[in-house]
Amino acid sequence: MDRVLGVDACKTGWVGIALGEAVDAYYAETIADLVAKAGSVCLVAVDMPIGLPDIGCREADVRAREEIGGMWLSVFMTPTRAAIDAPDYASANERNRDLDGGGISKQAYSLRTKLLEVDRWVRETPHEVVEVHPEVSFAKLNGQPLVARKKTWAGAAHRRRLLAGAGIVLRDDLGEAGKHAAVDDVLDAAAAAWTARRVARGEAVSYPDRPEVFSDGLPAAIWA
Repeated sequence: MDRVLGVDACKTGWVGIALGEAVDAYYAETIADLVAKAGSVCLVAVDMPIGLPDIGCREADVRAREEIGGMWLSVFMTPTRAAIDAPDYASANERNRDLDGGGISKQAYSLRTKLLEVDRWVRETPHEVVEVHPEVSFAKLNGQPLVARKKTWAGAAHRRRLLAGAGIVLRDDLGEAGKHAAVDDVLDAAAAAWTARRVARGEAVSYPDRPEVFSDGLPAAIWA
């Protein structure tokens, strides 16, 4: 069975869940090191925007919000490349207003470092890489949008049951991944791995159906 890897950012680095003959967990401070630790994988699914708009918003983000209903706030609108390149939040907000007509959230700008890390890495890696959003993946896995937020006990328990039902049983002891990543980060990486497996099998769908391509040349679509 070909192995796939789902990746999510955590406070101090990156956490990954690999699916193959077994369910394996990894942690590293950089995404490049994480993928290297995972070893042989045929596809990587990352919970981070890939393909930054030059102006306006990405259709991928709009469609993802539609797919998850009441959880729509968990999908932030990806800032324009000019905003992400800005050295501080105030400048980024101003640049985005000029190009998009709206500001950007502090949450979105706080991901700047990791977003740019992925932006560089995806151009260099030999792996096939797709973008995911865990709440879209969980909604697809559940057959409808979830209603309990992932940081609540009910939300975490529901997501873990959904993953187990799909054959992704997360051990209590995940080694370094379990020591560094929060519960929701591990669950999100596992959901990304579930989507990665679907992409590898030709079962996944993308939002939008035809990825957008901006001046950076990277296809922008969220898969589930």
